[in-house]
Amino acid sequence: MTLSHARPSAGTAHATPAPAADFRRLWAADAVSQAGTAVTLPALPLVAIGTLHASPFQAGLLLSCEYLAFLLVGLPAGAWVDRSRRRRVMIAGDLGRAALLASVPVTALLGVLTLPQLYAVAFGLSFCTVFFDVAAQSALPRLVGGEQLVAANIRLESTRTVVQAAGPGAGGVLLAVVAAPFALAFDALSYVASALLLSRIRGADTAPGQASDTASEPAAAGLRAEITAGLRFVFGHRLLRAVTLASAISNLCGTVGAAVLMVLLAGELGLSPLWCGLVFTAEALGGLLGGLLTARVAARLGEGPAMCGSVLLSGVLWLAAVPCFQADWRFAAAMALQGLGWAAFMPFKISAVALRQRLCPPELLGRVTATVRFVVWGTMPVGALVGGLLGERLGTRSALWTGAVAELCAVLPLLLSPLRRARALAA
Repeated sequence: MTLSHARPSAGTAHATPAPAADFRRLWAADAVSQAGTAVTLPALPLVAIGTLHASPFQAGLLLSCEYLAFLLVGLPAGAWVDRSRRRRVMIAGDLGRAALLASVPVTALLGVLTLPQLYAVAFGLSFCTVFFDVAAQSALPRLVGGEQLVAANIRLESTRTVVQAAGPGAGGVLLAVVAAPFALAFDALSYVASALLLSRIRGADTAPGQASDTASEPAAAGLRAEITAGLRFVFGHRLLRAVTLASAISNLCGTVGAAVLMVLLAGELGLSPLWCGLVFTAEALGGLLGGLLTARVAARLGEGPAMCGSVLLSGVLWLAAVPCFQADWRFAAAMALQGLGWAAFMPFKISAVALRQRLCPPELLGRVTATVRFVVWGTMPVGALVGGLLGERLGTRSALWTGAVAELCAVLPLLLSPLRRARALAA
């Protein structure tokens, strides 16, 4: 079944794409901040596990804090972003994350670093990321034409995975030389550089629209109406509903295992920071391969079937990786399977973002993006807590098995929707 293309909304018809230079600045800013994040991706859990001797539950709680803001402020964030200048929101998010990360090496140097501070830093990072990501995804359609959104998203995702491919391995080398708390200073500097690049963007910083149709309407009532509009659009559209539910299930189950993976590798198996970082490198290399193949796979199989096959195949590969996490030659097989799992998952990830951006009217994009993030990322603190509890009670490997088996269910919302037969999705 082929889904017909809908006419662009009035908001799209009158939008004037910003110069290509603006997109290049957004692209460069994203690459710089991703470089810092990728290099120190293992650092925050290793600070908790290695420096502060966190238990599996405490490590899971730290990961939960890294995503908690998506659950707490994910919905109103979209309405607030739609009322704000998006470039300013992104810059504020970058500077906030830089300050939070810089606090870790400072307190470590003074000898007063604690787990509660790490929890606070992790939550603060998630709070800033909520607003930054919603603003960035809402700004992108203003920087590129609607027909180029898939290509723009592929560029962004491919660049991220290129940076992430080298970053964690380099981060492992850095962590072998520099104590984990001090490695976070590199990430703080990357956010400052990203803010400077974003300050040169003009196209995404248009004046915000009216918060409500009635000037006298109370702000709280207007905020509720805007949140409701985002929820109604996402869950009232059968394609967006299916994609959102599939992403939520995948993230929920994936973080069950992610919450205890570093405890297993660094704690129980005694692997060095370099080897722990190489797991993320393998995932990023797989993501790069998958990003490069996304357009070809969608053209060959059709966009809908490609998304369904992407989720199913990635789940099978990740499940196969679980028994291979051992301190011997099987670790190489685990990294390869993790990487192939991400290669398989990328067609779904990229197509889901592009589908949302193509379907959503510009005036709703911030709220719709926030609604999706609330549902999709809001499941992750729950999954991290479940993973930490399972790791504490049943062991880390049992938690990994539980998450990997359950993740196979993520394909069900897609198979029960028109996506399974849709060769071309609505624009």
